[in-house]
Amino acid sequence: MVVDKQKIRKLADNLAESEVRGRSLWADARHRFLRNRAAMTGLVVLTLVVLFSIAGPWISPWNYEDIDWDVLEDVATLGRPSLENGHYFGTDDLGRDLYSRVIQGTQISLMVGLIGSLIAVVVGTLYGAIAGYLGGRIDGFMMRLVDILLAIPGMFVLILLMVMFGRSIVMIFIGIGLLSWLDMSRIIRGQTLSLKQKEFIEAAVATGVRPLTIVTRHIVPNVLGIVVVYATLLVPGMIMAESFISFLGLGVQEPQTSWGALINEGTKTLQHGMEWQLLFPLGFFVVTLLSFYFIGDGLRDALDPKDR
Repeated sequence: MVVDKQKIRKLADNLAESEVRGRSLWADARHRFLRNRAAMTGLVVLTLVVLFSIAGPWISPWNYEDIDWDVLEDVATLGRPSLENGHYFGTDDLGRDLYSRVIQGTQISLMVGLIGSLIAVVVGTLYGAIAGYLGGRIDGFMMRLVDILLAIPGMFVLILLMVMFGRSIVMIFIGIGLLSWLDMSRIIRGQTLSLKQKEFIEAAVATGVRPLTIVTRHIVPNVLGIVVVYATLLVPGMIMAESFISFLGLGVQEPQTSWGALINEGTKTLQHGMEWQLLFPLGFFVVTLLSFYFIGDGLRDALDPKDR
């Protein structure tokens, strides 16, 4: 019996194509995302970082603000990583456990990134959808306001807010979130301008549905794919902004810390041979940012209609 390999290959391709056609858009996007190795690697690494920030305090016998006076007395081995005394990452120059402080920095940096992104996504999505749907002079005024705010250096405004209202976690959340919604609003506005010409929007208008209801129930759900992708790419920028102001000394207050504050302290002690104080927080910082970028790229590729 002669086997026609070309026919078998063609049959397999047809079966695969029919399987793809049988899936919904979200199911197809999930399938494409799971096949992206870089995105899945980033998701696994990010999950481990989150678990580390949650379960890490149960492993360490030290608190992030406790000082080990015995370590300070031994100048020869000041703060070196050791399993015997429970300082897995060593200590800083003040004798505080670096492992616990990295956990504290991870929690604060991730909270700033996630909460700031949530604020930016909610404000930017609603603002852009309302501007794009209403159109006309209202759209022109709202977009000119966005252009004016974009012309102001965001980092300068953030530093000014920290100086005027004090260094607090809440102010960092609000400041970073409210300065990052501008680009999101322009993206959603462009999508809304194309969606408002669709038949289902015209049908909603013809049946007397209120504009606010159309925006929240018809337009916003149809731009969620773009919102999700942009949010994952927005989180690293939030973390970097918080790390930058903490590096300048304007971030969280002692004894609390963040990745930026830890990296700042590590650069000061690097010349004294305490390289672990820089390498551990910097390693978590770099790995987490790369994970978010890989996940964002994977979601963008999975939700891109041009690649279907």
